[in-house]
Amino acid sequence: MSNPGSHSSPAESLDVIVVGEALIDVVSRPDGVVEHPGGSPANVAYGLGRLGVSTGLLTAIGNDARGAAIEAHLSGAGVVLLPGARSLERTASATATIAADGSASYVFDIDWRLEPLAPAFFPKVLHTGSIATFLSPGAAAVRTLLEQAHRDCMVTYDPNIRPALLGSHSEAKSLFEELVPLTDVVKLSDEDARWLYPGQDLEQTAERILALGTGLAVITAGAEGSLLRAAEGSLHIPSVRTAVADTIGAGDSYMAALILGLLMRGTAGLAPSVLESIGRTASAAAAITVSRPGANPPTLDELRAAQDRVAQDRVAQDAAAIGV
Repeated sequence: MSNPGSHSSPAESLDVIVVGEALIDVVSRPDGVVEHPGGSPANVAYGLGRLGVSTGLLTAIGNDARGAAIEAHLSGAGVVLLPGARSLERTASATATIAADGSASYVFDIDWRLEPLAPAFFPKVLHTGSIATFLSPGAAAVRTLLEQAHRDCMVTYDPNIRPALLGSHSEAKSLFEELVPLTDVVKLSDEDARWLYPGQDLEQTAERILALGTGLAVITAGAEGSLLRAAEGSLHIPSVRTAVADTIGAGDSYMAALILGLLMRGTAGLAPSVLESIGRTASAAAAITVSRPGANPPTLDELRAAQDRVAQDRVAQDAAAIGV
C-alpha cells in the first residue's frame, strides 16, 4: 500500500493484500527437526499465490537468514513482500511438535510490530488474522487499517486462536468481537469457536458472529467438514476424505481457496449454490494440504484436478445409489 500522494506502485495491481505475521515454523517430528516458513497470514498469502491470485503480504520480519528464507519462499509463489517488512531485530518463530495423529502443538517466539499506515488504495480483498490481530503493539495498527479499509474492499478475517499468546479469555473475545463488524467474512476452526464461545454449538456460534455484523461466517471442523452461514442461508460442506500426513497449514489453505472462490463469484451473492461452490473448493484445497507434510498448499492445477476427481466420485456414488 502506498502513501497518499505517492506515484502508483506495482502493489496497486494486487487483487489481495494479506496483513499479519510471517515466521519460521520449527517442526519437531520423531525423525528430526526441520524449519519451514510459516505464520497463518503468510501461509494464506502463499496459498493464494499458488492458486494464481495476485497477492501481497504486509508483515514484519528480521533482516536475517530466517527473514531471507521467508522472502524467498513467498517470492517462489509470486507473492509480493510489501515495503517496510524488514523491520524487526529478528524473525519470529513457532516451534511445532507433531503428535502421532498428525496434529500440531506450538510454542512461539514473536515480536509483532507494524508501522501505522495511510493507504492510498485498497485491493479487492484485504485479509488478516491470527496473532497479528491480538498481539500488541502491532494489533492496534491492524485494527486501524481495517477501520480504513472495510467500506472500500472485502475484508476477510481468521482469528486462528493461539491461547498461549493471548491475555484472558474475556480480553481476547472482546478484541475478536470488536473486529468482526469491520469484516465481510470470518472463518474459524471448531477449536477457535469452542474456545471463544464454550457451551455453544457451531450453528449458534456462526449465528452470533453474523449478528456482530459480518456477512459470512465459516467454521471448519476437520474431517467433519465445514459450516458456511450467511443471511441467505446455512450450508454444511463435507470434508474430502484423504490420508493425513499432518494438519499444518490446513486452515490457511482452506482460507486461501475460500478467498479465491469469493473472487471468482463475481457479482453473485451468497446464495446456497454460491456457498456450496466456494465451500467445496476450500475443502478440496485443505484435503490436498493435509495429505502432505508441512504447509504445502495446492497449485491451481492441483486444485482443479482434485475437484474433478471429487465430482467424478460423487457422480459414481449417486449412480450406485439409484442402481445404475
